[in-house]
Amino acid sequence: MQITFLGHACFELSDGVHTLLVDPYLTGNALAAKTAEEVNPNFIFVTHAHGDHIGDTVSIAKRTGAVVYAVVELADGLLAGQGIKAARGNIGGRQATPFGSVKYLPAAHGSGVPGGLACGYLFEIGGKKIYHAGDTGLIADFSLLREEKLDAALLPIGDFYTMGPEDAARAAGMIGAELSIPMHYDTFPVIRQDPERFRALAAARGCKAAVLRPGESIRL
Repeated sequence: MQITFLGHACFELSDGVHTLLVDPYLTGNALAAKTAEEVNPNFIFVTHAHGDHIGDTVSIAKRTGAVVYAVVELADGLLAGQGIKAARGNIGGRQATPFGSVKYLPAAHGSGVPGGLACGYLFEIGGKKIYHAGDTGLIADFSLLREEKLDAALLPIGDFYTMGPEDAARAAGMIGAELSIPMHYDTFPVIRQDPERFRALAAARGCKAAVLRPGESIRL
C-alpha cells in the first residue's frame, strides 16, 4: 500500500491495482509534484469545493474516466452536467467500493457549495485504513477515530484556514494512528509552516509522524 504526497492536500493512494486521488489541486500549484496530465486515477475524492481542493477534478475525470466521490450537494451541483461519473455520499455513510470501502467523516470547514458540508474520508484499501482529514479545525470527533485503529492519518497543519501544528499534533494524539502525515502547508504565504515542528510536537505526544515532500512516497 503506497501513499504519495503530490502537494497541498493532494495524495495518491495505490494498492497496486486501484489508484485513488484526493483533492487534485495541481494546475496553478507551484509546489505540485505532478501535472494534471500525469496522474491516472481510477477514483477521485473531493473533500469540498474550494478551488485548492476540487482543482483539476473535472479535467482528470474526463480524461481517465475516474469516478468522482463527493457529498451530495457538490456531486449534484458543481459536478453535475460535466460529463463525468459522480458518486454521491454524505457524513457518516460508508460505501463499498471496488478497492474496499470509503466512509465520509465530518470536517469543520466551509464547503464551497450552498447547503453542502466539507468532509474527510476514511479509506479501507490494500488491507490498510487511511484517513484524509480534508480541511478542518480541531474537533472532538477525532477521538472517536481511535477505535478504527488507523494505519495513517493525513492532517492539515497550515493554520489560518485549518488546524495549525499544535492542534494537528493534538489531533494526532486523539486519533492514535500508527502514522500521521502533515499536509496543507507552504502552498501560499499565509499557510507557511515547518512540518518538522509538527513532527516534534506529535512525537512529544507519543505519536509517530512522517514528513513527505511533494513527490515523495511511503509504503505501509
